[in-house]
Amino acid sequence: MNITATVVFILFFVGVTILGFFAANWRKGDLAHLDEWGLGGRRFGTFVTWFLLGGDLYTAYTFIAVPALVFGAGATGFFALPYTILIYPFAFVVFPKLWAIAKRHRYVTSADFVNARYGSRMLALAIAVTGIVATMPYIALQLVGIEVVIGALGFNTTGFVGDLPLIIAFAILAAYTYTSGLRAPAMIAVVKDVLIYITIGAAIIVIPAQMGGFGHIFGAVPPAKLLLKSPDAASLNGYSAYATLAVGSALALFLYPHSITAILSSSSGNSIRRNMAMLPAYSFVLGLLALLGFMALASGVQNMPEFVPYFKAFGSSFAVPALFLHFFPSWFVGVAFAAIGIGALVPAAIMSIAASNLYTRNVHKEFINPRMTPAQETNVAKFVSLIVKVGAVAFIIGLPLKYAIQLQLLGGIWIIQTVPAIVLGLYTRKLDYRGLLLGWAAGIATGTSMAISLKLESSIFVIHLFGMAVPGYAALWSLVVNLAVAVVVSVLVHVFGMQLGEDRTRPEDYLDVLES
Repeated sequence: MNITATVVFILFFVGVTILGFFAANWRKGDLAHLDEWGLGGRRFGTFVTWFLLGGDLYTAYTFIAVPALVFGAGATGFFALPYTILIYPFAFVVFPKLWAIAKRHRYVTSADFVNARYGSRMLALAIAVTGIVATMPYIALQLVGIEVVIGALGFNTTGFVGDLPLIIAFAILAAYTYTSGLRAPAMIAVVKDVLIYITIGAAIIVIPAQMGGFGHIFGAVPPAKLLLKSPDAASLNGYSAYATLAVGSALALFLYPHSITAILSSSSGNSIRRNMAMLPAYSFVLGLLALLGFMALASGVQNMPEFVPYFKAFGSSFAVPALFLHFFPSWFVGVAFAAIGIGALVPAAIMSIAASNLYTRNVHKEFINPRMTPAQETNVAKFVSLIVKVGAVAFIIGLPLKYAIQLQLLGGIWIIQTVPAIVLGLYTRKLDYRGLLLGWAAGIATGTSMAISLKLESSIFVIHLFGMAVPGYAALWSLVVNLAVAVVVSVLVHVFGMQLGEDRTRPEDYLDVLES
């Protein structure tokens, strides 16, 4: 066991735990209301929203998985860079509008908006269930980051004793989230991001300096992993896969419930816009993070005797921990591993809150107890957030990791099916709720069948157009099916003069002029 690193790691965890409980009194509001507990009272300005969104989107799994993908697959792993760049102009235009409507009508979830916009409880239910189901494996995967660093510190990660640190970490997370709501991850996100900046900054300077520079690093990487495979006459090969992965991921990223929760917690539409203008800085950091995969390849840590058992246990996910263990002193290893561990707690907290908001508002209140008081709403949300965390821990402990990864793959395919109802709904009512519901079902079925045909080992599905094989992201192909069905059914609804759902929003709601 690495005693020094473990002590530093534990000290940071104790610190953020104290911070999490203290957050209940930060920007104090009535935490008996869901607006306050689940959205921080919608009072987070540009600074806090910056860290909250960064903590939300750049998770421990990102810290581990992006370099691991570059380590294993090479240049394909860099698709994360263009997709994070693509998302910000999209979000700059779209989400201040959603924030303005939610603020006026006190909507807490995207499904609240869908229900009001289309007058359909069932369409809202479909959006809510999709969000909850897509979020669950995402929470479970945050545990992978903690599990890897716990193993790297020298702890046994098998059996009940091995699972105990995970259980303790999530018990603490559950306690301060239950008490403080969204304020806890918002405050802790500042610590998490500062640690990540320090860690990546040090890695980019120290590791190349010890390895003879970036020229030596790139020279040691196998040529096949440095570039995408070039297209040929019969197939677009990696190019179309890379492009569709970037576009599809960009469309899906901010539709995850935790992303929308962070957005709706902002104090104004302008806070959101400022963040979308500044968040590309995270993409720069993500690019540096991806380079760690090439550094791990070039350094040969996977062949070092002391790390071989860990690579057998964790696969390429151990590439980043191995780098830090090899190139840095123990005290800094503790700082880096704390950044990864806290980077798991922040998004996991936001995700559990987002899932509980969806259940409370769009399932429990809508179908089980429509007369809930605000305090009852919040109590249900708190309880459900606990259940979600327990479910995530049970999932990781009780099932192989590959199931969580496979479900996360499906989650991306599923969540993108909410684009027509949420995003297009902000701009037009031409699509009818029946068309959107059938389109959603068709998209879910198509995307899921594509993934299953690939044995849930990949999300790249090859379609054949004009004699050419076009590999692409299954989520994007299924979204095309979704939109086609939604448009055709909506046209038929109008042609046959069927009664439309009631729109409970007003034209002036979409002007995005409300700032506080």
